[in-house]
Amino acid sequence: MIAMDISRTSDVWWKNAVFYCLDVETYRDGNGDGIGDFVGLAQQIDYLAGLGVTCIWLMPFYPSKNHDDGYDIIDYYAVDPRLGTLGDFVEFVRTARDRGIRVIADLVVNHTSREHPWFQAARQDRNSPYRDWYVWRDEVPKGGTDGLVFPDKEDSNWEWDEAAGQYYLHRFYKHQPDVNIAHPKVREEIRRIVGFWLEIGLSGFRVDAVPFLLETVGITSEMNIAPHDWLRELRSFLGRRRGDAMLLGEVNLEYEEVRRFYGGAGGDELHMCLNFNLNQAFALAMVREDAGALVHSLRAMPSLPRDAAWANFVRNHDEWSLDKLTEAERQEIFGVFGPKPEMQLFGRGLRRRLPTMVDGDPARIRLAYSLTFSLPGAPVLFYGEEIGMAENLNIPGRLSVRAPMQWSNEPNGGFSKAPPEQLCRRVVDARKWGPAAVNVADQKRDPDSLLSWMERLIRHRRETPEIVFGDWSLVPVSEPAILALRYDWNGQSSIVLHNLAGKPQRILFRLGHTLEKGDLIDLFGGDGISVSSDGSASLTLDRYGCRWLRIRRDDARMHQ
Repeated sequence: MIAMDISRTSDVWWKNAVFYCLDVETYRDGNGDGIGDFVGLAQQIDYLAGLGVTCIWLMPFYPSKNHDDGYDIIDYYAVDPRLGTLGDFVEFVRTARDRGIRVIADLVVNHTSREHPWFQAARQDRNSPYRDWYVWRDEVPKGGTDGLVFPDKEDSNWEWDEAAGQYYLHRFYKHQPDVNIAHPKVREEIRRIVGFWLEIGLSGFRVDAVPFLLETVGITSEMNIAPHDWLRELRSFLGRRRGDAMLLGEVNLEYEEVRRFYGGAGGDELHMCLNFNLNQAFALAMVREDAGALVHSLRAMPSLPRDAAWANFVRNHDEWSLDKLTEAERQEIFGVFGPKPEMQLFGRGLRRRLPTMVDGDPARIRLAYSLTFSLPGAPVLFYGEEIGMAENLNIPGRLSVRAPMQWSNEPNGGFSKAPPEQLCRRVVDARKWGPAAVNVADQKRDPDSLLSWMERLIRHRRETPEIVFGDWSLVPVSEPAILALRYDWNGQSSIVLHNLAGKPQRILFRLGHTLEKGDLIDLFGGDGISVSSDGSASLTLDRYGCRWLRIRRDDARMHQ
């Protein structure tokens, strides 16, 4: 066993967690109405526990008009009746906790649905106490069309409301009016929402669109607290209500701007942020079959507070955003991973999942996940990635990657017993990618399947805590296709090697010091690697190959 400070690692559980993001609506239908629900999800907890998931991230499950897949919320204190009852939700959380799995959920409070009772009261009466919970103007201010989030759907950040007799601010869709974060009552209500779901059993939140939540451009009323100071207050409130709860932020900004959202040196704002910069460098490196972009991004990463961490992912639930790259780099990726216009979105991202982008190459798919799981931070899986699910481009916009989960080769992929026309969303129907070819049941019986391999990857990742708790460094290698990372922590050292090229690579690297009878043990069970007396080692990596190696020292053999 590995010696470690258990008290510390369990206190900051998010740093070494394996997150699994899912949409209840498309995961498993428990009552046969064609819509996924909490009863169906609870029935799959043992599957997720067996996979090695330690934290489920729920996309919005609140009552909604469903104009934006649940992100247009009309009640923050309830469960969408299509997905079940509050009792079903509690039973799901209790079952997950029994299997050692925490649950976090999307906190979407930078805007509401236009149908939310707050907004309906605000638009009907200028004297309503809810009027100032939103942002109103008599005329569209200068710059009202700048920085559109969805340029294919909206042409302004302001929308005229006939009943209100004014324009209201919406940085996302017009049916999602922005709340007025400068209003103390709004901030108080957000705390109340957070407190409610913590009491119900959540272990934290993925905070949606954090920069927009803190943005005050367009708001004329004075905010009596700096936006980041308010985020600190929310973090403090979270800690008082539940000491081990965490905030995972969606902050798609440049590295130095992202660093601000973690707070000061002690870390008093967000606990984690999704690493969009590294994800986009990963896409470029995959296309070029060259590790240079990843090396550059890793070197640019700012240091974080001691208990903070990055969240790394291959694919998330939106488009694969490439907005931090240059136009030439974006087009380079489009040319390989999304050459057809219908594969792209907003001119900045991809509507596809990884398996189709690499033509189903098993070695390349496994490389991508091995690499992501070995980067500094905690890994995040999007549902279906563990079996190599594809997208369905017949589903509009961002929803193309949110097709129903493929459980078996039964009708509807085992997602639901309802007639196909009643399903909430269309199942992937391509012959190579549909449920007949890609499903959980078949892969569970196949020891060589992606699912079986993913279970081993997750286990080895959890058994390599130095990746999140240790110091990392780049191991110099001469081959541009190779990314070599070393981690050192608590007397434990590991080296993880990845070959991004489609041909084998022979590499030589040095450990930086000599070892007495030292060697490198392959954590996946491959042959060990001998280390020379000068601390150097050599090996050959297969095409798109990877090796997870632990340095064995005489004084550490008891930890093998």
